[in-house]
Amino acid sequence: MGKIAFLFAGQGAQAVGMGKELAENFAVADRTFEEASDALGFDVKEMTWNGDSDTLMITENTQPTIVTMSTAALRVLEEKGVKPDVVAGLSLGEYTAHIASGSLKFEDAVRLVKKRGKYMQEEVPVGVGAMAAIIALTNEQVAECCKKASEYGVCEPANFNCPGQVSVSGEAEAIDKCCEIAKEMGAKRAVKLAVSGPFHCSMLKGAGEKLGRELENVSVYDMNIPVITNVTADYIKSKDDIKGLLEKQVSSSVRWEDGIRRMIADGVDTFIEVGPGKALSGFMRKIDKEMKVFNVEDVASLEKTLAGLNE
Repeated sequence: MGKIAFLFAGQGAQAVGMGKELAENFAVADRTFEEASDALGFDVKEMTWNGDSDTLMITENTQPTIVTMSTAALRVLEEKGVKPDVVAGLSLGEYTAHIASGSLKFEDAVRLVKKRGKYMQEEVPVGVGAMAAIIALTNEQVAECCKKASEYGVCEPANFNCPGQVSVSGEAEAIDKCCEIAKEMGAKRAVKLAVSGPFHCSMLKGAGEKLGRELENVSVYDMNIPVITNVTADYIKSKDDIKGLLEKQVSSSVRWEDGIRRMIADGVDTFIEVGPGKALSGFMRKIDKEMKVFNVEDVASLEKTLAGLNE
């Protein structure tokens, strides 16, 4: 049998009610939500399960609730005896990857990502920045679009998700221009994303620096499971590199596709998306449809995953 990778969801996967069914069926999942509430000083269950989607959409709420739900699903998988050989997370999901690896304590991670969300939100006033998804152009073509649109302001590739799907980030006027240029170059679609800021571009460097100061007060530990980071699309070599990479990640491109290909090259043939949604599973099928792909977000998907792993 090949190797197993756990992939952890990023921002945008949140949904009211996420994790509730797992918590009702597994004590370890319920305890995870309780631990998050203790760490953050508010009722995470209430916000995540009974709140409204607008409140959950606020970045400093989105980030800790996704990490909590993803960790709850992770712990259920661990309890079932499923262990990964390598872990990775899309942007925010990298924090859950560190929790899985043992390099970050859960309570430290949820407090960190709440502040990360706050700093990212505050760095650029709403409306000044924007993001867009460019569909069906190559990475090189998207980089060219960004270069041309940079005459109108900051415009940079933000997420290299999978072949033909790249998001761009920067100042609103430049992003609009980038979409126009992309369509002229033959993009099937170039659409603005419903996000509250220009994530993963140089406009968020200040937010990363603030996060870096928060990271100074947090302990990191040796990684028990190898972690692939978004910044380099490669393994983190030492725990001494973790803080610098998490700081840099806020304003750097997410090299997701390259990271997945690195894992495949190292013998990973089974990928389990852990946490809300199935976005990463969708990317996986476009990167390499020969891979076995599962997801765990509720009891049904857990049972399907366990059955699939035993085939």
